[in-house]
Amino acid sequence: AYEIFIRANAHWEEKQQKTPYTIELVGAADKVDVYQGLFSVRSQKHVSEVPASNLIVIPSLVRSYEKALKGNQLLVKWIKEQYKNGAEVASMCTGAFLLASTGLLDGKSCSTHWAAGPEFRERFPRVNLKTDKLIIYQDGLYTNGGAFSFLNLIIYLVEKYYDRQTALYCAKIFQIDMGRNLQSEFSVFNGHKKHEDKEVLEVQAYFESHYQDRISIKELSEKLHVGRRNFDRRFIKATGITPLEYLQRVRVEATKNYLENTRKTVSEIMYDVGYNDDKAFRNVFSRFTGISPNDYKSKYNKERILS
Repeated sequence: AYEIFIRANAHWEEKQQKTPYTIELVGAADKVDVYQGLFSVRSQKHVSEVPASNLIVIPSLVRSYEKALKGNQLLVKWIKEQYKNGAEVASMCTGAFLLASTGLLDGKSCSTHWAAGPEFRERFPRVNLKTDKLIIYQDGLYTNGGAFSFLNLIIYLVEKYYDRQTALYCAKIFQIDMGRNLQSEFSVFNGHKKHEDKEVLEVQAYFESHYQDRISIKELSEKLHVGRRNFDRRFIKATGITPLEYLQRVRVEATKNYLENTRKTVSEIMYDVGYNDDKAFRNVFSRFTGISPNDYKSKYNKERILS
């Protein structure tokens, strides 16, 4: 991120004969060791030396979120003050945990890495998390999906703070695909099982072992002696999604596995995962992955990749 902004600044200087921004790495410590000391990141300034900023970019956090959030209260306070004074704030990947801990995301939408979604929702229930989105902007706050998709966020910010031509230049120099706007095709659905509703856990297990069968959610609720509306409410409370969406996601995940590892046609796979309506099947798959089954197979089938 630092390198891309430095290159954007240099490109702008060549065109406009002036430096638009000062790009600095700032922090609450002079140096931070990462990966057991294999690398070190050195701050150019302490946050106390930066009274004002146009844009703050929060990097990804280490996976010990509890430790990271408790140990960075000085940064949390500084970010809140900067935002109050007019700065915009962007978070890369799991940096959304630090941004959310400021309270600035309460009542707003945001994104983070899809794998961190369940823990994020548990910690920050007031934030509307959308892990299918690659970049979300709202009220001067930017968040992005995760991993190397932070590159798309930085190019997005370069376009906003410089111009379209500078963003295109940086995208070409760093070979970044500007067309991506979803992280759905990269996500793996593992279910939402961090809850204590035993009946809902039973239904989840049933979906995952019988997804290829014709399933009536109404009949399942009756077997549990729970009214359909109440069943839906309990399921949403426990998992964050409806029973129907959960079943659809399980089937899509099974479809992805078939598309990646077999020679079966899309139509054959459709029946194997419990669908008999081609249009409905393709619509559901595209809705959750952002691409068609055929395009997914072309990109990820192991035999096509090896060839």
